[in-house]
Amino acid sequence: MADKNNAVSDKQTEMSTKYNPTAIEKGRYNQWLDEGVFSPSGDQKAKPFSIVLPPPNVTGKLHLGHAWDTTLQDMIIRRKRMQGYDTLWLPGMDHAGIATQAKVEAKLREQGISRYDLGREKFVQKVWEWKDDFAATIKEQWAKLGLSLDYERERFTLDKGLSKAVRKVFVELYKKGLIYRGEYIINWDPQARTALSDIEVIHKDDQGAFYHVKYPFVGDTTFNGKPYIEIATTRPETMMGDTAVAVNPSDERYKQLVGKKVIVPLVNREVPIIADQYVDPDFGTGMVKITPAHDPNDFKVGNRHDLPRINTMNEDATMNENAGKYQGMDRFEARKAMVADLKAQDLVLSIDPIVHSVGHSERTGVQVEARLSTQWFVKMKPLAEQAIQNQSTDDKVNFFPERFEGTFTNWMENVHDWVISRQLWWGHRIPAWYNKQTGETYVGMQAPKDAENWQQDPDVLDTWFSSALWPFSTMGWPDDTNDMKRYFPTDTLVTGYDIIFFWVSRMIFQSLEFTHRRPFKDVLLHGLIRDSQGRKMSKSLGNGIDPMDVIDKYGADALRWFLSNGGTPGQDLKFTYDKMDAAWNFINKIWNASRYVIMNLDGISEPKLPAQSEWQLSDRWILSRLNATVNKVNDQFEKYNFGEADRALYDFIWFDFCDWYIEMSKEALTSDDTQLKQNTQNILAYVLDQILRLLQPIMPFVTEYIWQKMPHTGKSLVTASYPEDHPAFNDEKSEHEMQSLIDLIKAVRNIRSEANAPLSSPIDMLIQTDDPNLKTIFETNRDYIDRFCHCKALKIDRTIEAPKLSMSAVITDATVFVPLAELVDLNEEKARVQKDVDKFESEVARSDKKLANKKFVENAPEAVVNEEKQKQADYQSKLNAAKDRLQQITNEL
Repeated sequence: MADKNNAVSDKQTEMSTKYNPTAIEKGRYNQWLDEGVFSPSGDQKAKPFSIVLPPPNVTGKLHLGHAWDTTLQDMIIRRKRMQGYDTLWLPGMDHAGIATQAKVEAKLREQGISRYDLGREKFVQKVWEWKDDFAATIKEQWAKLGLSLDYERERFTLDKGLSKAVRKVFVELYKKGLIYRGEYIINWDPQARTALSDIEVIHKDDQGAFYHVKYPFVGDTTFNGKPYIEIATTRPETMMGDTAVAVNPSDERYKQLVGKKVIVPLVNREVPIIADQYVDPDFGTGMVKITPAHDPNDFKVGNRHDLPRINTMNEDATMNENAGKYQGMDRFEARKAMVADLKAQDLVLSIDPIVHSVGHSERTGVQVEARLSTQWFVKMKPLAEQAIQNQSTDDKVNFFPERFEGTFTNWMENVHDWVISRQLWWGHRIPAWYNKQTGETYVGMQAPKDAENWQQDPDVLDTWFSSALWPFSTMGWPDDTNDMKRYFPTDTLVTGYDIIFFWVSRMIFQSLEFTHRRPFKDVLLHGLIRDSQGRKMSKSLGNGIDPMDVIDKYGADALRWFLSNGGTPGQDLKFTYDKMDAAWNFINKIWNASRYVIMNLDGISEPKLPAQSEWQLSDRWILSRLNATVNKVNDQFEKYNFGEADRALYDFIWFDFCDWYIEMSKEALTSDDTQLKQNTQNILAYVLDQILRLLQPIMPFVTEYIWQKMPHTGKSLVTASYPEDHPAFNDEKSEHEMQSLIDLIKAVRNIRSEANAPLSSPIDMLIQTDDPNLKTIFETNRDYIDRFCHCKALKIDRTIEAPKLSMSAVITDATVFVPLAELVDLNEEKARVQKDVDKFESEVARSDKKLANKKFVENAPEAVVNEEKQKQADYQSKLNAAKDRLQQITNEL
């Protein structure tokens, strides 16, 4: 973390001329920690709001996906804190059993040793050392990102309290018959030497082959004149475990073969031909070999027909004693040797190359084996049914985007029993003991009293077993703690859509089973961060981006701004440095605007809005636009549409505040009218203060720094109140009037640009309008027109005769003419006005078509239809004016 002695001073009000994120962010985080602003308020009258941080694995540094995930959470919790909620954001980390053990074992292999050389106790000690190193790194990264976490409640999935929760859940599920131990076919990682659940297996396309092999009949039996049947397999190395050949009972081709026997090549074992519905008669030859110890479907067939189970592989995927002469060979080397021997014995009919989907371990990347093994399982059906039923109650979990509820429900409806035991040394030991004499099994919270007569199960639990309890185990469950009473269920979970199955689903069913409540009210699912080409970031592609490197270059606030507005819920996000440049430029714009405001606040001790009767048009307009922005941001934040909230903020800050109000304020600030100047100072300070509050959840460092330079009595922007709706600020009339003024100024600026006439050269302006209100607006705000248009003469009337050599622009209810005789080519002006005519005709036609659509008019909200009608009238007015001007130019030519 940053050095707390380098915390920025809040006593100086000067701001440097250049935005320097490194200087601004340095020390600020520790200052917040010293002030205790991240801790729950303790106000029992305040409504609680809680988030538990999805615990990162202690396997390495945080990546850009973590930065995105935590930034969104921080935005949510910071805003709720400012809104007066009693907020808790509880941090923690996950021991990540197989992933962390794989990392440590890889490190040991580089030193030429294995975990078996060290033994269990010393190996686990090495893993704890690894955990401590990377936990410290992760906390430094949290600080650099500015995450407002309550470190006093930080947890780890192997904490003593969480271990108690894990044992409690295991024991209770066992007593209910929902945890059982049995011999089944499971996914096996031969490198990590552990079982895997189905969702820890990634299927990839691999090059392979169909090996068509002769299985000779026992005795004189023939089929189609041949003394053998043809069996196709992709895995010859499992043949030594074959215990039957199966056909479909409805397959007329093979009915006469059922009950006959064939000889398994290489091992010369006699096995029966059986009939089972599992076999697809239309696939391949319609005959399949059955290997119950090496295939999950074959295992089920074997159970139905009471077939023996012959395991031919060791834990490391080398062949065992049941593989005969191939014992000790690696599985793939054994395949080559077996195929060579089959060819030598003339038992290979053909070898057809194929590309097929093969399971690989998510953690080690090696090809997974289907292996017969004794494991612990969770019986999922009753737990899944409970979770599905809960989605039709008031206590349901709300998914954002909503479509992911279907993903959750579909998985729950088709879930398999969950294998929870792992043949690892790092993790929660299974609370089961076996009697050394009788073989009896004991499951309990503590070891049996006569412990010397019992041996604890050597396996550990799947990491996700403890992670599934995270929302309530971190609150102190199973004890009846104050945190559990106040902050559970939690309010929002933010995580990636890729772990709905791994984690989200499991938290839901475990919470319902043990607390009888949902674990969180909402779950916001974001996508993956991809590179500029849309590719997933990975080590193999070398396209990963370290978020800490991005912060070093652009600052944490710029990275957070990019992450907050870069994508819509549930969608992936592309990272580009162009977007980071844009984020930095936006903050620089805020910096320069703030510097200007603060430099002009002399004599202001606390922003205080003047009486409404003293507001100028620009004041009424900016406050109305501010209130509309506040309402838009609050509405979109509640829907987790952060991108839309950010766009509203960006447009208001960049265009309304910086480009227009600040520029207009310069008239008042240089005025001799002391009251007008003071009023403008107060409104500038008020609007900037509200902007900083709106931005604080997104870019906390720079907003805190600027806010501390502002005149106020508050302690920290972190705990300042968040902007709320002020209906008195709403002023449609002023917004309309100001928009007319802006349209006029923009039109004249465009004319100057097209005529290449610099702003320094004064111009005459003639405005033709039939609208007396518009005429009043322009005349009343002559000072603004003079400042922004550099106007030396202005005429506004119903009847204006356009000067022969002039340029014009059509705005709503008016046409402005600028005589520029020496610069204007009437032919060019005609072509330009013709473009306006074409554009307005196109808009009128589009609007006419939309309003002629009965479905739109009848089904769209009334406000939307009325807005379209207003657009139609506006474009028609502009079209009429442009046609009139075109006719004038034509006459002049």
